[in-house]
Amino acid sequence: MQRVVFINLEKRQLLFLLIFLSNPREFEQIHYSIPEEMSKGSIVGNLAKELGLKEKELKYHKLHSVSLDKMQFLMINADNGNLYVNDRIDREGICGKSVPCLVNLEAVMENPRNVFHISVTIQDINDNAPKFLKDNIHLETSELTLPGTRFLIGKAEDPDVGLNSVQNYILSPNQYFSLEVRERKDGLKYAELVLQKPLDRESEKSFHLILTALDGGEPRKTGTAHIWINVTDANDNPPIFTQDTYTVNLKESVPVGSLVLQVEASDKDEGTNAQITYHFTNLSPTAEQKFRLDSIKGTIYLAELLDFEETEEYTISFAAKDGGGLVTHCNIEIKISDDNDNIPEIQLASMFNPIPEDSDSGNLIALINVKDRDIGDNGKVICYLQSDLPFKILPSSKNYYKLMTDKPLDREKASQYNITITAIDKGTPPLSANKTIVLQISDINDNAPAFEKASYSIYVPENNPSGASIFQIQAFDPDLDQNSHITYSILTSNIEELPISSYISIHSETGIIYAQRSFDYEQFREFQLQVKAQDGGSPPLSSNVTVRVFILDRNDNSPQILSPSPDSKDSALFEMVPRSAEADYLVTKVVAVDADSGHNAWLSYQLIQATEPALFTVGSHTGEIRTARTFMERDAVKQRLVLLVKDNGQPTLSASVTLNLVFAENFQEALPEMKNQMNSSEDQSDLQFYLVVALAVMSFLFLLSVILAIAIKLRQSGNSSFLPCFAPVSHSTAGVIFPPNFEDGTLPYSYQLCLSSESKKNEFTVLTPNVQVAGLCLRCRSIYTYDDSLVCVGMFILVNMQFLWEINVPLGEH
Repeated sequence: MQRVVFINLEKRQLLFLLIFLSNPREFEQIHYSIPEEMSKGSIVGNLAKELGLKEKELKYHKLHSVSLDKMQFLMINADNGNLYVNDRIDREGICGKSVPCLVNLEAVMENPRNVFHISVTIQDINDNAPKFLKDNIHLETSELTLPGTRFLIGKAEDPDVGLNSVQNYILSPNQYFSLEVRERKDGLKYAELVLQKPLDRESEKSFHLILTALDGGEPRKTGTAHIWINVTDANDNPPIFTQDTYTVNLKESVPVGSLVLQVEASDKDEGTNAQITYHFTNLSPTAEQKFRLDSIKGTIYLAELLDFEETEEYTISFAAKDGGGLVTHCNIEIKISDDNDNIPEIQLASMFNPIPEDSDSGNLIALINVKDRDIGDNGKVICYLQSDLPFKILPSSKNYYKLMTDKPLDREKASQYNITITAIDKGTPPLSANKTIVLQISDINDNAPAFEKASYSIYVPENNPSGASIFQIQAFDPDLDQNSHITYSILTSNIEELPISSYISIHSETGIIYAQRSFDYEQFREFQLQVKAQDGGSPPLSSNVTVRVFILDRNDNSPQILSPSPDSKDSALFEMVPRSAEADYLVTKVVAVDADSGHNAWLSYQLIQATEPALFTVGSHTGEIRTARTFMERDAVKQRLVLLVKDNGQPTLSASVTLNLVFAENFQEALPEMKNQMNSSEDQSDLQFYLVVALAVMSFLFLLSVILAIAIKLRQSGNSSFLPCFAPVSHSTAGVIFPPNFEDGTLPYSYQLCLSSESKKNEFTVLTPNVQVAGLCLRCRSIYTYDDSLVCVGMFILVNMQFLWEINVPLGEH
């Protein structure tokens, strides 16, 4: 068997173990030597001094012992580092005859993590006296026994070893027998009696001798046995064995009942003196259980299974006795060869569980002890880990292995590992054993909260109730416990007018977002904010996400009619249509807007009431009112239209406007109808009535003035080159300047411009003195409110005055 050579520290030589400073994989062994039977509590040595540690640092280093034996003989005091005796140490009970006798234990230091192997040699003391297997030894010999004949009387047993074991034998004084001490191959000494002179049964038929066995201890101890020798009558030929020593090699796997050996002896005598019987002498109790003898045939059989680990060799004293009482002895040596019949034993000496997921590579997890009771290759064991795990197992010293981390750990990927350690020996066939260790991985805060999306968009209909929840934002943290407890908060927003808290808030635990007010799409349509998610680790980790809030429009605004002005009374909304207007003639255009957007702002126009419904059409999307056909004599001159403007929302909202149309070629023709309309209107004010009358009178005076002025000019100059300016207005647009909004086909008011065909110096602009002049007032009244009618009158007077002045001033002075 291989044995480890230890450093002897009997003189307390100091070993400075440079553990992690030099090479953390190298471990020195500390060796002590103590005598057996030391009293409990006796100090063996001070490990703190051996390791170069200070006593006040021991609590930090957490030094403690690990022993896998059934009895923990030695213990370490964690406070002062003393190694002391914890239980009775009986060298014979621990090691038997084995030399040296070693007690091993492991010292584990947690800060920094390391393992120290301590070996204590147990020195033998002379605490056992020699003892014979039998206190009384009976021998029988013939009186014809020749001098020089030897009688094996066996050996004394002493559990002690070395000098403390049996060293010598002493025989009580006598005349016939002397004592010869012999030594076997295993070093044990035994005694034989040698006959010195012939015996005479008639003079002395028996002898009583005392055999004393002495050990070499201090003080010496002895054991005695009484030898009784009976002298028989003559039988002059003793049995003779073929060999003095028989050697047998057996495998420990030999089945029970197998033949071990057959011993043969011969005797030259005849008759009963030649009849030989065989028997064991001085057979130990263990050997007596293992072997069975056929005393007639001399065959030895196996009575019980052999175990090499229990006993490697048996030495048996064997005797052959003839019928005359002569006895011859021989030795039988039975050597047991080892079979690979013991599987490796895996024991967990120490383990650090759980370990944090940020443990470095090479961090010690557990100390493993592996034993195999076989010897040679059968007892050599290698260990490895099954499956691909982030761990490794390395030999430490003797029968110990270290389980260490090999790669970074991540608790979020694996919170625990089932580590299976396999130990296999080198026997044939090899035997193996498995041991599974469950290792827990503790969490650290190494993951920041993560949102489900890179950004969020929230759509909130306007007019939402204040305080209602509008969305829930959620982040996830794969860490554990407090490290995964997430709180939410709002960091910033793009709203500058008021604090974001007046618009929106977030529940810190659930991430539910609440609207703090009712939103109005017409005030603002979107805003964005930054939401922060922070875990409860130390230090805490956080992440941000952008949340955009979009306000959705609802149909909460009715259409607003801009033209005709909704502030005017129905009786004042007049439009004059020429009787000669063809089909598709643009009468006017209703303009409306809606403060909503999208579908809610799509407006449509509908004629819901008309004096002659078949006479007009309304553009459903443009609001343009056109004639559907030409005016007929049977048609009423005065037409009243009611238009409905509605949006496309749900529910639909609408507004209406009433238009009064008069079919006439000129203002004088339309005036009676307008007057009747004014008189019949209940809402018309007196001021309006007088203004219309004044306007009619002034128009009459204006026409009269124009006629007189034309007649005067004709007489004075006789030149009528400017008369074309006053020609009836045609439908041609040549030389006419239109207002900017003429492109949509509707004019806010009607006017005509006349340009001279003379040189640019003679160019001038006049309002045509016909129906269009009256139309100016009518159009103006359709634009302004009733109270603004004075403006129309004033404008009308100014135009008339300018016209009169221009036609009375010579063209050269213009």
